[in-house]
Amino acid sequence: MGEALLGGLVDAGWEPDALSVAEPDPDRRRALEAAFPAARVVPSPAWAVPDADVVVVAVKPQHVAEALEQAGPALGASTLVLSIAAGVTLAALEAAAPGRPVVRAMPNTPATVRQGVAAVAGGTHATAADLDLAERVLGAVGVVVRVPEAQLDAVTGLSGSGPAYVFLVAEALIEAGVLVGLPRDVARTLVAQTLLGSATLLAAGDETPEALRAAVTSPGGTTAAGLAALEAHGTRAALLDAVRAATERSRELGRG
Repeated sequence: MGEALLGGLVDAGWEPDALSVAEPDPDRRRALEAAFPAARVVPSPAWAVPDADVVVVAVKPQHVAEALEQAGPALGASTLVLSIAAGVTLAALEAAAPGRPVVRAMPNTPATVRQGVAAVAGGTHATAADLDLAERVLGAVGVVVRVPEAQLDAVTGLSGSGPAYVFLVAEALIEAGVLVGLPRDVARTLVAQTLLGSATLLAAGDETPEALRAAVTSPGGTTAAGLAALEAHGTRAALLDAVRAATERSRELGRG
């Protein structure tokens, strides 16, 4: 996710030589240097953060405190700490970066193709300007919304985990296409473009999902028959349960 964000910032017009990346793993460091030759890639957070306006924490949750501890002495008093580490609370981030403005974010994997969505929540010292800066950074790879921290677990359950639900649906539709006689490559193309086109229609915002569904569904037609089968198998209820379960799991991870 950090690499996707770096690429998005470069594509959005941020000057590569103004971007610093801390990567302790030598192999990953060499790969980043090859992919972003103008960026400054260093082995330690303490080397990356001096004079930074914003520091993006893109490490595994268990390494957040360590990374911020290493960066701490070099962090500016007003440097924004933007964390995309799942489950790490604002309180934990503020404890690891005392006195600094902190914003916690929940992005998702479509950020790797610049089509992500992220939710952000500001900490005690985060100002409107800090949230604007966080939106500029994350906006390089998709859409950004603001929520209270209490809603971030629900964001995790819905959009953070959501791509996996969509991919599961895609798998099932491809298998269904094969079942009814289509070659697998043809089924995959049909499914991928159907999902892309449907999402584009929905994102256009002119119609609600209910209206778009109704527009495809003729009385007594093929779509009506398919939807009846989905409802009979509890598809809607299964999705509700999936988001609820993922949200609760996010809460559990945040507690411990």
